[in-house]
Formats: sequence, structure tokens, C-alpha cells
Amino acid sequence: MLNYILRRIGYGVLILVGVNLFTFVLFFTVNTPDDMARLNIGGKRVTQEAIEKWKVERGYDKPLLVNSAEPGTRKLTNTIFFERSVQLFALDFGASDSGRDIGYEIRQRIAPSLAVAVPTFLLGVLATVCVALLMVFFRATYLDFWGVTAAVVLMSISALFYIIIGQWFFSTLLKLVPISGFAGGWNLVVFIALPIVIGVVARLGADSLLYRTMFLEEVGKDYVRTARAKGLSEAAVLFRHVLRNASLPILTSTVAVLPLLFLGSLIMESFFGIPGLGSYTIDAINAQDFAVVRAMVFLGSVLYIVGLILTDISYTLADPRIRLG
Repeated sequence: MLNYILRRIGYGVLILVGVNLFTFVLFFTVNTPDDMARLNIGGKRVTQEAIEKWKVERGYDKPLLVNSAEPGTRKLTNTIFFERSVQLFALDFGASDSGRDIGYEIRQRIAPSLAVAVPTFLLGVLATVCVALLMVFFRATYLDFWGVTAAVVLMSISALFYIIIGQWFFSTLLKLVPISGFAGGWNLVVFIALPIVIGVVARLGADSLLYRTMFLEEVGKDYVRTARAKGLSEAAVLFRHVLRNASLPILTSTVAVLPLLFLGSLIMESFFGIPGLGSYTIDAINAQDFAVVRAMVFLGSVLYIVGLILTDISYTLADPRIRLG
């Protein structure tokens, strides 16, 4: 088991190195430090002195890969690549192009993202599994037909539509919750209730259809017929056998989205004014703050790889045959 985990971690590190190299090349070949300075200062008619001053203040005046003017190891460490790319592996995100500490911003914003993403994730998984099992339990009936129809309708509508309608109906018309904003303490529930409901509804259609297909595939197998022949009720067959044997594909679609718990939802946080990592990324893109964007791309890659490793580990716990193999 330990060798299996170490092997997966090794693969993840290699993938992370590749993503980091690709991101560095993409950012510093498409946009040179001069281009970044010109975009941040504003306009094309910027003096070269202003560009050089901006680069010196933010450390972009150094060579990209090798600093031949420095002695010893500083030839490699006193470069843009080391300070802006290699140090990310130590979770040293440095400063943004606007001069603010990126690590501090991430620590401050991770809690609001988790406050919305964790309940949305847990309630979403519970709701979709229950709806899918209900459609399978009443398969080939009108309840199953209308359930599939409703799921197709839900998955055909953009999440942005749910946000706009939810804000208009629950905030503007009924005035049950604030239209946007964020607060701590007990007031937190009031501000995150609507984003959580919309997040669950937006995923309900597609995920319930996916889980329904998985459960229907398991229902037709021999072990299910054997369980029925032993006198088990249909509910017992679904919850004790079908759900357990369909856990592997469910784990694939749930554990792999764990990075979203930390990075938050870009659209949701922006529309509801939640000061999380998602809105932080959107603000950085709008402000063309490349340092923040690079840091968030790296953090997203780390969390996604962690999610895949947790998926592999959960596979071995759910199915011992994988571990033995």
C-alpha cells in the first residue's frame, strides 16, 4: 500500500514539474517583462524609464534562466525562473504585480471559499445519489421518466442562469437573503445559503443522470439477482449492494473535484461578492496581475494532483482487488 501511494505521489510530482515549466514558458514568452510592465502601467506610450523602474521594483529586471553576473549558485537562484517558478514548490508565492503578499491573500481567502464549497460539495453528493437511487428504485415508471426529464432540463441550463434567477427571486422579489456580500459569525448562513442552494441545483441534473446510469448497470448483474433470490428487499439491494459496488465511479467524480473546495467557484464568488480564491483569481485576470494568475494556476495544479492521489487511495479502500493487484 505504501509503495502504491509513493508511486502515485512520484507521478504527481512529475506532472506538477511539467505544468510549472509549461506555465513559465507560456507566461514569459507570450508576455515579456516589458509587456507586463506596459500593461500594468497602462497604455503603449510609456517611457522606457518607467518600464525599467516597474521591473526593478518587482524583480522582473533579472535574467530569465541564468544570471551570468552572479557568482556560484546565485547564477541560478538570482533569476526570474527561480524566484517566480521554482520557489512555488516551497509554497512561496511571492508578491503580486501590485505589490501585495500573495500568500497572505490566499490564507485570508481560503476560509470564505471553504464556507461555500464544502456544504455545496457534501449536500450535492448526498442529493444526487439519493435522486439517482430514487429513479432506479422506481425505474420504468412515470416517476423515473419525469425524473430523467427534469434532470435533462436542469443540466441544459447554464449555471449563470440559476444565479441570476436565484438572486432576482430570493433576494430582489422575496427579500429572504442578501443579493451579495459576506460576513462572519452567525450572519454567515444568511450570505452563503443562496450560493449553496444554487450550487447544488446546478450540478443535480448531470450528476444524477450519471449516477443513475451507474446504478442501472449494477442492477442487471448476477450478484443483484442472487441477493433478490435470497429474499432481500429492493431497498436493501440498492443500498447494501448496488451503492457499494458503484462506489468506484462515484469516487472518481467526487474526490477529483476536491480542488474546487479550496479554489472556490469563479462565477459564484464573483456574482455573490464572496471574498474567496475564485473571486481573487477573477480580479487578478481583470487587473492583468500575472503573478497572482501564475500562483493560482500552480495552486490549482497541486490541489488537482492531490485530488487524483486521494482518488487512487480511495479506490484501494473501496476495492481491495486494486490494492492486491
